[in-house]
Amino acid sequence: MTAFQASSPSFSTLPLSPAMQDTLQSLGYLSMTPIQAASLPLTLAGHDLIAQAKTGSGKTAAFTLPLLNRLDVKNLNVQALVLCPTRELADQVCQEIRRLARSEANIKVITLCGGSTMRPQIESLAHGAHIAVGTPGRIMDHLERGTLDLGALNTLVLDEADRMLDMGFHDDIVYVARQCPKDRQTLLFSATYPEGIAKLSAQFLRQPKEVKVATTHEANKIRQRWYEVDRETRLDAVAQLLLHYRPTSTIAFCNTKQQCRDLVDVLSAHGIEAIALHGDLEQRDRDQVLIQFANRSASVLVATDVAARGLDIAQLEAVINVDVTPDPEIHIHRIGRTGRGDAEGWALNLASMDEMGRVGNIELLQGRESEWHKLSELTPASNEPLLPPIVTIQILGGRKEKLRPGDVLGALTGEGGFQGSRIGKINVTDFHTYVAMERSVAAKAVSQLNKINVKGKKTKARLLKDVIQQER
Repeated sequence: MTAFQASSPSFSTLPLSPAMQDTLQSLGYLSMTPIQAASLPLTLAGHDLIAQAKTGSGKTAAFTLPLLNRLDVKNLNVQALVLCPTRELADQVCQEIRRLARSEANIKVITLCGGSTMRPQIESLAHGAHIAVGTPGRIMDHLERGTLDLGALNTLVLDEADRMLDMGFHDDIVYVARQCPKDRQTLLFSATYPEGIAKLSAQFLRQPKEVKVATTHEANKIRQRWYEVDRETRLDAVAQLLLHYRPTSTIAFCNTKQQCRDLVDVLSAHGIEAIALHGDLEQRDRDQVLIQFANRSASVLVATDVAARGLDIAQLEAVINVDVTPDPEIHIHRIGRTGRGDAEGWALNLASMDEMGRVGNIELLQGRESEWHKLSELTPASNEPLLPPIVTIQILGGRKEKLRPGDVLGALTGEGGFQGSRIGKINVTDFHTYVAMERSVAAKAVSQLNKINVKGKKTKARLLKDVIQQER
């Protein structure tokens, strides 16, 4: 597999329809990222592909453009299937496909993931769809039930294949692939290239082309610092880092679920609002955690590596490694979540004496020595509490009631009287809608939402943190 160095060629050099070129222009897709420039000429020519590229490298567009290019809109059968490791990544991929597909009317894209009831998915499939995006287990469920037919499929995409293997999806992936027509195009994307990827690709890719984009990060984009701690000071040191650097958005990585729980308690004692993401959460609780962090109503997300897989948060100001990971490549992926695009980011790391061997392995992989600082240098930058600028409101009612983001936005800016600039992301799930509002107007927004009509009906709204507190 050879590495690729980009010279930022234009999308206009690709053999795409004028309508697609117009869409790319309107979305601000002017020059290709390295993975797009390396892969798109190959995939648009019909080759199978193994591509090594990390999250945030533009890989979604890299596999979406070829699958849209082969789509027959008149044929309302599933022609492309994208397998993702998590529901969150599947949702993000689905949104991006819809954005890129908007030049062609009536392209139907559906998500098929666990954690949601089967019936709405079965009904959607019965009405027909062009593209399905989902997790391997749920896709396999639909195939076994006979509710998903892949007879018309021409493109299979494995997104973040290494993570799917880490999560134990190997057999599910193989089962799904065997249900697909043999003359399809298969595109495999993976951040790393473990042995399992080679075995997987050997089973059902046909003479694949291979491209690789380096996963190292620019030293000047991610400012990395290390602090020595002991067992007693480690969790308090996280609070010290947060109060000193005061990042608006931080992921703190722990090696265990219990460490996540303990850290949230410690940060709470320091007056810092933090939420935990780990494998013991129910799907609804996980969704609420991710909605709060993505809409910036929670400043600190405390997570394990497994729980954070497939999670891509824009504008992440800092990553804190509470524990040193035994795998140096995971360290690289952790810190690579900050410093995206033109932004800079902090990678703040805590290590005890018995973790210095792991630190040495990270230094070998990065090719440079660690920059060490003393905890005594950390002083609170302000006496103000570290509160997120946004608050999340929960509305009772979601997709089941045909509620859409535009309905809520219209009600708030119309009868509610709020400026659109004070309203953030609006997430609609099956049974609830979540609205991000500026902290200064959130309480008033709850009051207004309980008075006005949304889509002609009365609604019940509460601050999400009050809902969570009450349920505990």
